[in-house]
Amino acid sequence: MGNKVKPSFIRRLKIYWKYNWLKISIIFGIILLVYLAYVGLMAMEPFYRRMTLAQIPMTLILTALNAVIFVFFYSTFFKTQGFGNMKKDKVKANKINITFKDIIGMEETKKEAMEVVNLMRDRLKVKKIGGKIIKGLLMVGPPGCGKTYIAKAIATEAGVPFLSVAGSEFVEVFVGVGASRVRKLFNQARELAYSEGCCIIFIDELDVIGKSRSFSYLGGGGETNSTLNQLLVEMDGLGDNLQNVIVIGATNAGEDVLDQALLRPGRFDRKITVTKPNLEEREMLFEYYLAKVKKADDIDIGRLARRCVYKSPAEISNIVKESALIAMRNNHEKVEYKDISQAIERVDLGIAHKLNQTDKEREMTAYHEAGHLVTLYLLHPTKDVFKASILSRGGALGVVYPQPKAEYYSFTRETFYADIKVSLAGYVAEKIKYNTTTSGVSADFKNAINVAYMMVWKVGMGKSGMIGDFTSINEKFISEETKNKLNVEVNEIMQECLKDVEKLLRSEWIIVEEFVKELMEKNELDYDEIDAVFAKYGKSNSRFSI
Repeated sequence: MGNKVKPSFIRRLKIYWKYNWLKISIIFGIILLVYLAYVGLMAMEPFYRRMTLAQIPMTLILTALNAVIFVFFYSTFFKTQGFGNMKKDKVKANKINITFKDIIGMEETKKEAMEVVNLMRDRLKVKKIGGKIIKGLLMVGPPGCGKTYIAKAIATEAGVPFLSVAGSEFVEVFVGVGASRVRKLFNQARELAYSEGCCIIFIDELDVIGKSRSFSYLGGGGETNSTLNQLLVEMDGLGDNLQNVIVIGATNAGEDVLDQALLRPGRFDRKITVTKPNLEEREMLFEYYLAKVKKADDIDIGRLARRCVYKSPAEISNIVKESALIAMRNNHEKVEYKDISQAIERVDLGIAHKLNQTDKEREMTAYHEAGHLVTLYLLHPTKDVFKASILSRGGALGVVYPQPKAEYYSFTRETFYADIKVSLAGYVAEKIKYNTTTSGVSADFKNAINVAYMMVWKVGMGKSGMIGDFTSINEKFISEETKNKLNVEVNEIMQECLKDVEKLLRSEWIIVEEFVKELMEKNELDYDEIDAVFAKYGKSNSRFSI
């Protein structure tokens, strides 16, 4: 464990007296009053002594009643819900009991966190060579990826007290309350560090109080600004060698949202980027969570991991819990692959509902979804079909759910074109079959136009040769001629994709009709059923297997 500061008995006694002096004084005062009352009673004549003793019960009752009335009025009208109070309970490291071994699927993040733990363990060695222990650690990443878990593991591994707060706990309507709470929190942390050798403050959702400050002559943002200013001051004041306080902040927002003063050296000295798990880490997560339930022996962990691209550890945990509930409802003795598949669908798509639709409306929905399905399966370079359904979910009459084939962190022009074509395919299928379309295309058009707009205006993927991120400029500074050229190019991309999709669907219309028939009969089709239909017409897709 390295060299550790052993807190002296005197320090702990000082801290105990600071927090409990009032209780000790009251107890001592009561004992003194009882003793004096006894002495006084013994000095009285027997008649007056008996009379005084007879009055004591009624006096105690009236005193207690007055005390209750006073406390009621004070708490109701004067206490005002404890503004400024920020007394957090200390959590000892051995009570957290979360180690790095308990954290699954975050190997790179654990390595970075372990460096911080080693610095905390060896703080005397760091001091000896003239170095300083870090003051702040910032963890940035999407929700559900284990930032809080990592903070608790750091406290456990380092063996120090842990104070956990949320950014929202500092926010109040009244200016100055948040700053007061910050001061009280850091005072408590310094006292714990003084008595225990070190202390960790964990601030979850740091962006709530750490957003870039707004400065206006109208006075906007006063409370948030004062709270952040106090946090900056307190972190600058963590220089006492006997007060090793480390602040760990976690946020789902990007660094650009936070005030630059928080990120400068001397405040949040270290940054850990927490990412969603890769394929190997997802396999580890499924093995870990499935080990907690009774599962069938034929479950393919690798297949599950491939189906859950971009899923966070929290989402994978929720899928396994949901699959256990589904298995129970289906009267299965063990969790089967079908139960997990249904759990993924429920988490991602919601619960399916059967609507009282006419046969014509169901058929139009089936053609719409079949158009999406065929285009996605045959054209998209990075996605495949997970499920197709004509049951209502989340307000949509049907859905074709795409599944990424792997983790992708950048996308090509061809990928964006494929996204647009898939979005337009439902509209094209309706038009080919009925020579008319439904209102169900509105969401598809929105997706398609957003992608085309982004290609031209933001990432320079148009054909005219105009490059630059025009969305970063106020439109009033862009000439009308330039805007017209960009918008014309957006429409050209839409028209080009529309023609390509129509050509594809007309050439593969027999497959579209086959899927319409299957959807009308079964309502929903899984990947294996979809793949079988394409194989029947010689279009088997070996690119991806889920």
